[in-house]
Amino acid sequence: MNKKFFCSSLSIKSIEENGVFSGYVSVFNVVDKQNDLILPGAFKENLNKDKTTLLWQHNPSEPIGYIIDIHENDVGLYITAHLLLGIQKAEEVYLMLKTGVINGLSIGYIPIEYDIDHESEARVLRQVELWEVSLVTFPANLAAQVVNVKSQDNEQKVLIRAIKKARDALTGTYIST
Repeated sequence: MNKKFFCSSLSIKSIEENGVFSGYVSVFNVVDKQNDLILPGAFKENLNKDKTTLLWQHNPSEPIGYIIDIHENDVGLYITAHLLLGIQKAEEVYLMLKTGVINGLSIGYIPIEYDIDHESEARVLRQVELWEVSLVTFPANLAAQVVNVKSQDNEQKVLIRAIKKARDALTGTYIST
């Protein structure tokens, strides 16, 4: 089986001073730039926060933190992660998150069960084995975002903006700022 990377855009609303942040690393039912669509429940069989590492740019020699919580909800795969600020690279990443320089999340996974949608030619993933979560420079899916917001109303507004941004990117009307 081939390892696959799925990248997601993020927009930092806030990151705690201790390096804790949260957000969606995968949003369901969105075709990404790699032409993959992940269905709800795809991660359910293989979620284990103790075996999911937080990496920098998918580099296994640069772990920068760990996953505190990971779960599926109606929107996608949601994490809370902690950057280990005693590690120099994690401190650099923390600064990039705080200033908005880094705006991407990505997952490394192995497709377990999938179909090809012959109309769109998208690979529809029904089950995947999650290997790692990475903070990255260049995202593929513009719909997932770090939200770290307390109220559900604010979280919904952030998600709506992210979906509009993804729609605009897919239709060619998105202007990067």
